[in-house]
Amino acid sequence: MSKITDLKRRIIDSGYKAVEELIKVAEEKIVTHLEDDLSADKLKTAAAAKKLAILDAFEILKRIEDEQNILEGVVVEKNTSNKGFAEKFATKIK
Repeated sequence: MSKITDLKRRIIDSGYKAVEELIKVAEEKIVTHLEDDLSADKLKTAAAAKKLAILDAFEILKRIEDEQNILEGVVVEKNTSNKGFAEKFATKIK
């Protein structure tokens, strides 16, 4: 294997570790028994942080999947159509 391939594999492994840490953040309770009196702003901020952790984890996983496909030579067809769901399945009336 080339040095670049080895480095990419290490980055992928690090990405998995990062996702695990983001999952831990997402699983933490917002309200504990010690902090029963949180303001609405603090609750909203905590919920936003969890949402960001979840979205970041999915983004990292998608990138890992893409990079693994490149390393393994897997060709993934992408949908290049700009049509929405209904437009894809609608039939033209003549």
